Amino acid sequence: MNTSAGHNVDPAETERFERLAAGWWDPLGEMRPLHDLNPARLAYVADRATLKGARALDVGCGGGLLSEALARAGAQVTAIDLAPALLDVARLHLHESALTVDYRETSAETLAETMLAAFDLITCMELLEHVPDPASVVRACARMLKPGGKLFLSTLNRTPLAFGAAIVGAEHLLRLLPRGTHHYAQFIKPSELATALRAAGLVVDDISGLAWNPFTHRAWLTRSVAVNYLACATRPA
Repeated sequence: MNTSAGHNVDPAETERFERLAAGWWDPLGEMRPLHDLNPARLAYVADRATLKGARALDVGCGGGLLSEALARAGAQVTAIDLAPALLDVARLHLHESALTVDYRETSAETLAETMLAAFDLITCMELLEHVPDPASVVRACARMLKPGGKLFLSTLNRTPLAFGAAIVGAEHLLRLLPRGTHHYAQFIKPSELATALRAAGLVVDDISGLAWNPFTHRAWLTRSVAVNYLACATRPA
């Protein structure tokens, strides 16, 4: 953890994702799995929150795939990440998309110091399994939600099936992701995430599985949370 900067971050993880920055918006490149997952992630959020006119925060935004999708749906989006190269790519892509996103290089914990109860909805997708202290991110997000606001998260379950799919399959056999993208010990069981959400004062509304077919490049919601899953929680009014 980079304690000198006060950030809940693994520098090696940041460096790994920064190496992917140049191809982030290539739908056929190394980040194709994220492009495949993005419509399902957006649909999950849109089905549970009003996006048009909402003040939204995208935590761990990377190159801005979900950030732009939220903005295109009518949300006023602030997006944060600790990887400067990814933020450069995200800002550059705004010239192509003609959308507006307020990209900032900061952590959720730091932003929460000045943005209490500021957002109608917060998304945090594929980040928790890459930080040293996932519960710290959850607490920071909870503090930044308005009463009645919703937090949306996605991560990987710590199961043998997830190990086989995300690491053995996607990274080593099919080579859909760079090797070292995921670390099994950092995967999070739904019960652990639910405990962190409740400890942060949130009410868990839903936990749904997220399935992905790497051959058809389609993603969809499912009842099984054995590999990827999405969660929605609300800050009580």
